[in-house]
Amino acid sequence: MEFEGAPGYDLKSISLEARSSGIRLLNVRTRGDGPGAVQLATVYVPKSKTAHFLKKIQDYENENTEPNALGQTKPKNESLVASIDDIKIALLRAFWTDDAAKLPRSDEHKWVEAWLSSDGESVIDRFRVIASALGMHGREGYQPLKFPERSVHLLFANQAQLLALIDASDDLAELRAAREPCNFFLDIAGYEQADWVRDLLARTTFDDASDVAICILDGGINAGHPLINAVLAASDQHAVMPHWGTHDHDPQGHGTLMAGIAAYGDLQEALESSGSIEVRHVIESSKILPPGPQQNPPELWGSITAEGIYRAEIQAPLRNRVVCMAVTAMDTRDSGRPTSWSAELDQLAAGVADDKRRLIVVSAGNIDNPAEWTGYPASNVTNEVHDPAQSWNALTVGAYTDKTQIMDPNLAGYSAIAPAGGLSPCSTTSTTWPSNMWPIKPEIVLEGGNIARDPAGSAVEVDDLLVLSTRRLHEVGYFAPFGRTSAATAHAAYLAAQVLSEYPQIWPETVRGLLVHSAEWTLAMLGQIKPADGKSGYRQLLRSCGYGVPNLKKALTCLRNRLTLVSESTLTPYRKKDDGSFATNELHVYELPWPKQQLAQLGEAPVKMRVTLSYFIEPGPGEIGWKDRYRYASHGLRFDVIGPTETNSEFLKRLNAQSRAEDEGHPGTTSASSYWMLGQQRDAGSIHSDIWTGTAADLANSNLLTVRPTVGWWRERAYLNRWDRSARYTLIVSIETPSQDIDIYTSVANMIKVPVEVGITI
Repeated sequence: MEFEGAPGYDLKSISLEARSSGIRLLNVRTRGDGPGAVQLATVYVPKSKTAHFLKKIQDYENENTEPNALGQTKPKNESLVASIDDIKIALLRAFWTDDAAKLPRSDEHKWVEAWLSSDGESVIDRFRVIASALGMHGREGYQPLKFPERSVHLLFANQAQLLALIDASDDLAELRAAREPCNFFLDIAGYEQADWVRDLLARTTFDDASDVAICILDGGINAGHPLINAVLAASDQHAVMPHWGTHDHDPQGHGTLMAGIAAYGDLQEALESSGSIEVRHVIESSKILPPGPQQNPPELWGSITAEGIYRAEIQAPLRNRVVCMAVTAMDTRDSGRPTSWSAELDQLAAGVADDKRRLIVVSAGNIDNPAEWTGYPASNVTNEVHDPAQSWNALTVGAYTDKTQIMDPNLAGYSAIAPAGGLSPCSTTSTTWPSNMWPIKPEIVLEGGNIARDPAGSAVEVDDLLVLSTRRLHEVGYFAPFGRTSAATAHAAYLAAQVLSEYPQIWPETVRGLLVHSAEWTLAMLGQIKPADGKSGYRQLLRSCGYGVPNLKKALTCLRNRLTLVSESTLTPYRKKDDGSFATNELHVYELPWPKQQLAQLGEAPVKMRVTLSYFIEPGPGEIGWKDRYRYASHGLRFDVIGPTETNSEFLKRLNAQSRAEDEGHPGTTSASSYWMLGQQRDAGSIHSDIWTGTAADLANSNLLTVRPTVGWWRERAYLNRWDRSARYTLIVSIETPSQDIDIYTSVANMIKVPVEVGITI
């Protein structure tokens, strides 16, 4: 916990420590200079001892010290309490695990989720009595959610009541803001919806001249919706066949629903906020689906997708563009093997025809059969990702959910199937694909809504558990429920647009890499799809949830954070030897700028390093190229880090041996395997990410990282004259230390090195 003193006053930090209770003072710091300087103290507090500080404050409020020789008294603990600006708020924020901006103020009541450390009936009953005594009431008809070792209660409370609750209940584990279900906006009258729309538009600034766009490939978009009209110009509405029209012909309004989230991200959060909002990108619509009963022939899916992208590019050739597509097919999927459609996405992303790289975001596809939702999460394992989401170069998006609250009084007895933070019951996976033969799909997951179980045990979709977006027929109503991997994909495109708006010069490979690098598994995912012992146990988690939920703040700050290295570089993977045969040409060696002196001072302290490598492959031509991963991919790249006890020469010898093994069709071994979370599990596809965990001293000696090529059809099919082509990649490396008080930033900034190209003989 962090305690902050009042400006200009000494913080009586010694009084914060109580070693007999396990409460230890960790550090004291000063922020600012002069008379307004603020002192801060970091204190370790066992959860069971948080009431220790509240007791000190209560004694200050209610008791005085014994009279001194002059008969004078003063409040107990005055020297401590008078020096602390607001210790109670520090305690409350320790329990508040949500966005700090959502914490109720002292003058307002908000719906709050109270998470208890048990799901036992006695604990629940005891908590209800305490909450009622403090004047906090729940929502009518709401029943606590129960999860293993957790139960969730909904309370209407202000800040003072939450503080009292912390003091009164030993069962409280955390507090979060309650998510208002989207049916609040669906149930209000049309004129009230219009008021919400006008308020949002009044608070939002739009950059009509933005050079960042999200191109939505779908069945058209209703540009007449006020929230869409602000971001979608008439000149940016296209159709592959002009006679299709550009309007949204889908009865469910799928394209318009996609646009609402692609434009605003979490539309409900934008509506409920009161501050200003900035939309720095525009929306483009390219209609690739015919209206009515017509269907595109499967053999044309790839070319129609390409045509949809080209039409947007011809209209605005200089834009940085995120291509967003949530159109998939079930019948053509085949255990991760490429199809003509997915191969076309790979070609488009790699710029095979025009040397123009593209960022393509595609949905993983959905489980649509309600009977299979009841088998969650086993049904997710057996339902594979849809075509063309097996594309190597596209960023494939699955769905998870935080939506578990069912507040509709008409749905009493209904419960959410997936836990908060768990994989969505609708999301498909690649767990049934051959291990390491085809890419890890999906790579990331985002909010896609949940499914409810009715009292009879059947699975049904309810509005309370879905996402809010823009309705196609806005004359009837401005908002509509949305979900599944389509909603998640639209949100992923929004995140990618934010990264491009912040850093317009970076490559598409870099944007994809930053989103994956920022992603983390939730605690629910880790508990729900628990890894078995060893790295192989992570396979199901990885191929169900990808690398987890991306964090926009982390993705945006990666390029500013001085502890993160981002390198966009190019190497030539292969060379022709004197005897006419072909071999690996070069690898890149990075000397990582780890400040050894500072890391040595940390000694045995645990340190994490994350490495992400992102690149695009050229797909192998013809059906022969689809039967072997080496032949489908033009080339592969791998990263490796020197072991803490390896010498430089031993490291390069090991890399030589790995390359030889892969030349002969055998997988190489990953260095310092005990340090890596995933190891060889990360080596599938064309984006690889892994976390190294060790001591600070070990990391200080692990300061060489290589990016090296592996076998691909550029080399194996040299007669196609691609063997001398160059390949570009983005490398992202970051380290995390247990204490940010140790200044390693300046040392890192002064030690940045460029890659050194080293020849390697096979």
